[in-house]
Amino acid sequence: MAVAQRDMIEVSAESLDKAAVEAFLEDPAAGARVVFEGIVRNHHDGRRVLHLEYEAYAEMAARQMAAIAGEIKRRWPAYRVAIVHRVGRLEIGEAAVIVGVSTAHRADAFEACRFGIDRVKADVPIWKREFYADGTSSWQDNHC
Repeated sequence: MAVAQRDMIEVSAESLDKAAVEAFLEDPAAGARVVFEGIVRNHHDGRRVLHLEYEAYAEMAARQMAAIAGEIKRRWPAYRVAIVHRVGRLEIGEAAVIVGVSTAHRADAFEACRFGIDRVKADVPIWKREFYADGTSSWQDNHC
């Protein structure tokens, strides 16, 4: 059974710190740690992307992220869960979201992490706007 731990849940205008997430996930009982890092890419549907902007209802987003972490711990024997998402302007190559899980075994860690990022994309009130090389922009559906 998972040990009760406070989860790392953040909505931040600052650059995301993958090393801090990995350090938070350390647990002497964990034999596996999986971290997913979503990165801003330079293209979408054949269009060149210059940068992104994320907006969020931060309090609601954090509550939903915490609920996802709780669901992960109910479904898998996770020791620690981290879900952090960036808001504001992001440049190509910057991390937009990091989801991480530590568990006793690798299968649980992979499954729980995949579930976590899929739920973040589907359920958390964070909106993405892409800015293109042709001077236009568009809001993107953040759902999987």
